[in-house]
Amino acid sequence: MNGRRGTFAVLILMAIASLGYYEIRRGFSARQRPTAIEAWIARTMRDLSVPASLKNAKNPISPSPEVMNEARAHFADHCAMCHANNGSGETPMGQNMYPKPPDMRRSETQNMTDGQLYSIIHNGVRLTGMPAWGEESNDSDSWKLVLFIRHLPQLTPAEEKEMEALNPKAPAELNEEKEEEEFLKGGPLPQEHNHMARPKGDMK
Repeated sequence: MNGRRGTFAVLILMAIASLGYYEIRRGFSARQRPTAIEAWIARTMRDLSVPASLKNAKNPISPSPEVMNEARAHFADHCAMCHANNGSGETPMGQNMYPKPPDMRRSETQNMTDGQLYSIIHNGVRLTGMPAWGEESNDSDSWKLVLFIRHLPQLTPAEEKEMEALNPKAPAELNEEKEEEEFLKGGPLPQEHNHMARPKGDMK
């Protein structure tokens, strides 16, 4: 195993050196699509990041309506900003990352073992935007997310719509909702509507 990892390390260093020369010539930008070499490096680094003890681990949690509801809500609140509710990665945040999040509905993700998916969620992947989640010890939340990732290819429009209400909101959205709630309780007109309430010609 150590010899294999050493060989991979040498190959990666050679690829990085070649890539570095190419990138210096064309410049660096997170907006660009990764080259084939970069995609290979990213996949290799991801695979090497999974401990051998976890690679073939089976999910200790069985799916149930309650578990899937919890996992869906967790994904919407913690993961969807980069990965999208449907796992496509088609979000402003995700598409401006480098490397970009994969479409987790595709075979490249679905064919990974439970242990590989758990390790990526729980430990993150270095040199990417994927952070480590959960407690340092074995955490059930990450295993539940593995179940939800398996479900992504069958996600229904109703489930996706439900998740939209659970997505994190920007401060401006939260403030707008607060103003509207106060208005419904008899408070002042929300600021965004104030210009509509002014007499025509009064621009002060």
